[in-house]
Amino acid sequence: MGLLSSKDTNSDYDLVTDFHFPTSKHALIIFTRNPELGKCKTRLAKTLGDKAALNIYKHLLQHTAKISEQITADRFVFYSEEIYTNDLWNSINFRKKLQNGSDLGERMHNAFSELFNSGYEKIIIIGSDLLDLTPFHIEEAFKTLDTNDVTIGPAKDGGYYLLGSKEMHPSIFQHKTWGTSSVLKDTLTDLQNQKVYLLEELNDIDTFEDMKHYKELEKFY
Repeated sequence: MGLLSSKDTNSDYDLVTDFHFPTSKHALIIFTRNPELGKCKTRLAKTLGDKAALNIYKHLLQHTAKISEQITADRFVFYSEEIYTNDLWNSINFRKKLQNGSDLGERMHNAFSELFNSGYEKIIIIGSDLLDLTPFHIEEAFKTLDTNDVTIGPAKDGGYYLLGSKEMHPSIFQHKTWGTSSVLKDTLTDLQNQKVYLLEELNDIDTFEDMKHYKELEKFY
C-alpha cells in the first residue's frame, strides 16, 4: 500500500491533491483514521482486542466508502496521519487530503475553511464509524441546507455523525470536549441564532455495546 506522510509536503502527489477544479457546488468530507493496529477503535479494542477492533473498523470504512460513492458531490477523504495512495478510497471517486490541526475541532474547521475557499456552496462532513448511515441521510442533509443554515445528524452518544453548512460557523469547532456526550448540546447552543435541521438520530460504533446487535459484525468476535 503506497502512502504519504504529512512530512512529504513537496511531493508531486501533494500537488495533485491540493489543486483541483470543483466539479460540483457540493462537497462531502469523510474524516477517517488511518487503519493501523492499535491506533483505531481503542475503546472497542479494550473488549475485543486490537486485531478485532482493526478488522471492524476496516468493515466500517468499506461501508462508508460504498455509500459515499453514491452521492453526487465532490468527495474528499481526510486522513488522520498519512495519505494512502492505493486503498479502498479509489482516487477516481475520492480526492485525498490530510487533516490539519491540534484537535478534532480545529481539524474540521480547517477542512471546511479550505473547501469553502475553493468555491463550494454546501459542505457536509461525516465520520466513518456508522453502519446505519445511508445515502438517503447524506442526500437529505444536502437538500435541507436549501432552507436551513446548518444540518446536523445527532448520534445516540450525544455527539453527531454528520454536520453540514453553507458558510463558516467557527464557534461550533471551538471549546468542545470532543468524544463526550456534551458535544451536540454545546454545538446547538452555539447555533441558537441559526436555523438548524436535525436528521434522524443514529448509532455510531465506539464500544462493544454499540455494535453487539449488528449481525454482520458477529464474525469479528
